[in-house]
Amino acid sequence: MGEALNNASKRGYFNSAQALADYAAIIIHIKKTLRAQYSPVIVIGGSYGGMLASWFRLKYPHIALGALASSAPVLYFDDITPHDAYYSVVTKEFREASETCYQTIKTSCPLKSSSELKDYLRLMYAYAAQNNRPPRDRVNEVCKGIDGGGFGDDILSRIFGGVVAYSENLSCYVNTLTDPAAAGGWAWQRCSEMAMPLGVGNNSMFQPNPFDWKDYIERCKNLYGVPPRPHWVTTYYGGHDLKLILQRFGSNIIFSNGLRDPYSSGGVLNNISDSIVAVTTVNGSHCLDIKANRSSDPDWLVMQRKKEVDIIDGWIHQYNKDLRELKDPFLIIRGGEKVDAAVSG
Repeated sequence: MGEALNNASKRGYFNSAQALADYAAIIIHIKKTLRAQYSPVIVIGGSYGGMLASWFRLKYPHIALGALASSAPVLYFDDITPHDAYYSVVTKEFREASETCYQTIKTSCPLKSSSELKDYLRLMYAYAAQNNRPPRDRVNEVCKGIDGGGFGDDILSRIFGGVVAYSENLSCYVNTLTDPAAAGGWAWQRCSEMAMPLGVGNNSMFQPNPFDWKDYIERCKNLYGVPPRPHWVTTYYGGHDLKLILQRFGSNIIFSNGLRDPYSSGGVLNNISDSIVAVTTVNGSHCLDIKANRSSDPDWLVMQRKKEVDIIDGWIHQYNKDLRELKDPFLIIRGGEKVDAAVSG
């Protein structure tokens, strides 16, 4: 993939619309090859993949019966969601964990330290909030390190205690945290189509850093020679007045979000219709519901997954019922293949 991204003539194929079209072609081919034309397909994805899942259902409803879109920030485009929403959730989570921890981080941010160190810490705090998966509570771990790490009482020593708690007590700490938004293909997509305006507002534990479209455009031009398209996603997939539009147009989509995930600020948190539903959990984190189950999973997570499975099971049951009634009253579906009831005996 790296070679293609470095090739300006090929890089343009790396976009969401092409990805959806490729998925459509692959699914059709597989169903035909397996003689499973009547087998329903459910698309599932998380984060960017969650956005693709919801958009696939809207763009290709004849191929996918339904979609589970986990932690999909489909509303973090244009001006639909406040630019500072992501880091506001990060701040809220740390403040709820420990007021002392929150105040220490807030006090440390204006210190005259290198921009690399500030970026490292900002990403560490964001990752801790975003990936707060039980049984490990990363935010509380960081705050315990800051509040009582035993490295000293000055601000930087306490912050170092948080780094140790997050990364474990290594002999040397290297700035290895990488912002996914600046890595590989996602960096290209952020510049070409997925222009998500993430900034830091005044009511945050971080230094204010408002999102600046002019700066963003200039950086993308320097990186790839192309300006971002701020309105492309909402033009092609929609986003503004989502409930008004989708309640009469779309169906069979689950938008799942954990409210401790900063990206939930750009997610669909309320039901749009009877079949486009929001499943939220107060303590959930980024894509937690579609990760592998563990024996340590809390009851609320087990119930969330069961609710999603039950909804999908209802879609499939209704599809099979409709297929029998609408296609052929004598139709029997076996393994996705049509069998005449009279012949089957």
